[in-house]
Amino acid sequence: MSKVLQNKVAIVTGAGGGLGRAHALELARHGARVLVNDLGADREGSNARAVVETIRRAGGEAHVNGGDVTQFEQMQAMVAQAMDAWGRVDILVNNAGILRDKSFAKMSLDDFRLVLEVHVMGSVHCTKAVWETMREQGHGRIVMTTSSSGLYGSFGQANYGAAKMALVGLMQTLALEGIKHGIRVNCLAPSAATGMTEGILSEGALAGLGPEKVSPGLIALVDDDAPTRMILLAGAGSFESAHITMTQGIWVGDAGDAAEALRGQLGRVQDRRGEVVPASGWEQYQHELTKAGLDDRVSA
Repeated sequence: MSKVLQNKVAIVTGAGGGLGRAHALELARHGARVLVNDLGADREGSNARAVVETIRRAGGEAHVNGGDVTQFEQMQAMVAQAMDAWGRVDILVNNAGILRDKSFAKMSLDDFRLVLEVHVMGSVHCTKAVWETMREQGHGRIVMTTSSSGLYGSFGQANYGAAKMALVGLMQTLALEGIKHGIRVNCLAPSAATGMTEGILSEGALAGLGPEKVSPGLIALVDDDAPTRMILLAGAGSFESAHITMTQGIWVGDAGDAAEALRGQLGRVQDRRGEVVPASGWEQYQHELTKAGLDDRVSA
């Protein structure tokens, strides 16, 4: 086993079971020292404590943290715990999450807000708590957990899909802000056996979607050679990349019939030939001003 993360310090939220547990174990197998976070994990007999013991029995280093990702002060204390134990934090895996699935018509606003609070604000709290430490170190790796539900949609998961796509936007901007400080930020979109897949997939398919099949992708997103601004899809031992692209589109000008001209040419707007992945949001402005024949430079 390659120890590509030897002596690196990692925090994994929601690591008492499922994907978080698999991530924590995989990080430890590659040499990382792991702070295993899960809500209430500091209680005797918790699943997170069992994860810590598994890592220690294998010769690794790990501690448990029971903080709530929705409480910023608790996430600050979590980072302080890792700093007190090991003196640095190299890796943050924002994995904690919940489901409150219902069709949008039947979904309460409370359930919508709760899912956003855990997934989005939970990731914001953890990232904010560790951001300055990583800036001062000149090194950091942060992974947001997105989902095909956000990237492509999933019936009954309006709240979850909205939260997961929000994390892509967060990743895009933090990657730009972090690059000069040695911080690389990516998204991982896992396909793993969950309650959502029960009754839909066969037992053989479910067995092939074990969370441990996803975690090798995590290692590629947090090692010293990690990319930044990547959306890595992972499941069943397969890995793909998703992109937010921009087509070449059309220019219709500002004539009074512009709306009618556009309505008749939406097929050309959607034509994917020559599409690009913008390096930043500003490229949309530049692209459209160029097509309009306008100079985007501000005169001195």
